[in-house]
Amino acid sequence: MPVLVGRLRPLVPEGTSPEAIVAAARAIIDSLPEPDRMRILDAHPRIGADPASLSTLSRDEQGGGDDPETLRELAALNDEYERRYGFRFVVFVAGRSKAEILPVLRERLGRTRERELAAGLDEFLRISQDRLRRSAD
Repeated sequence: MPVLVGRLRPLVPEGTSPEAIVAAARAIIDSLPEPDRMRILDAHPRIGADPASLSTLSRDEQGGGDDPETLRELAALNDEYERRYGFRFVVFVAGRSKAEILPVLRERLGRTRERELAAGLDEFLRISQDRLRRSAD
């Protein structure tokens, strides 16, 4: 993600709206080679990761209290996803429980790699915009 941040920083003066920041980020991402786009996704923690390994924002977004079976299934599906696509599964949680994310992850495992890379980056930008909006409030 340092490539993205390094290119984005000079384009977004203080007071830039979250929407404008995300639009600028999208333009930069679209111009990046695939390995850099993959690194953006890999910078995100896994859904269901050990809460101690998460940032405060990620911990708040992912919530907690999920049952061990859900966490085991998430770990197995994350493993399969990373083997299949070569990058991390990223999804805008939006207050959903980990159990509610399971069907999303299963569905996304059926996509082409190209489509899934685009979907992961779209989700990354949704997360970014949400965080920017919340920090502006």
